[in-house]
Amino acid sequence: MLDRWSNIFLNRKMQYISAFVPRNISANIITIFGFIIGLIAVVLISKKLYSMALVMIFLNRFFDGLDGAVARRNGITDFGGYLDITCDFIFYSAVIFGFALAEPEKNSIWAIFLIFSFVGTGTSFLAFAAIAKNHPLFLEVNGQKSLYFKDGLVEGTETVLFYILACMFPGYFPIFALIFGVLCWLTVFGRIRSAFSSLS
Repeated sequence: MLDRWSNIFLNRKMQYISAFVPRNISANIITIFGFIIGLIAVVLISKKLYSMALVMIFLNRFFDGLDGAVARRNGITDFGGYLDITCDFIFYSAVIFGFALAEPEKNSIWAIFLIFSFVGTGTSFLAFAAIAKNHPLFLEVNGQKSLYFKDGLVEGTETVLFYILACMFPGYFPIFALIFGVLCWLTVFGRIRSAFSSLS
């Protein structure tokens, strides 16, 4: 829901920063580097080092924005888009896994519910993108793009806000996970309804 506005705010800044990235550093290298930093955040969460983990999460999101800016500068590729979305989805679920490892008895069931919910949002996102890529309506309105997708109640920005709250107040992870999981399913049902209207 907030991605559209956060992208408008961040894209120009990332475009400026990307000018300082050497030409021999590809967007894919930045994607992988950011992904590794994201996995470090998971380890830190599992060790209950939440403040340090939050720094790694911010760095992961920074490089996730930077790789897109570098890709637009150097030339967007299908594999680059594939690698970026794959690393993003693994990272999002891995962070939740970290909270389960941190306090298994307290967090595990809620982590499972949230990852289950992420499967719903991810599937509704990617299934629409796979169909819409060759749909004449979206080609006509949006032009050729790597991915066409439906906006949702919760997207990347809301997920990062959830991680910030969970790292700042880890004792409330079960409550945050329950609320966020419900919002994920509202997003899924909203996307299905919207896709029915768009693709029928």
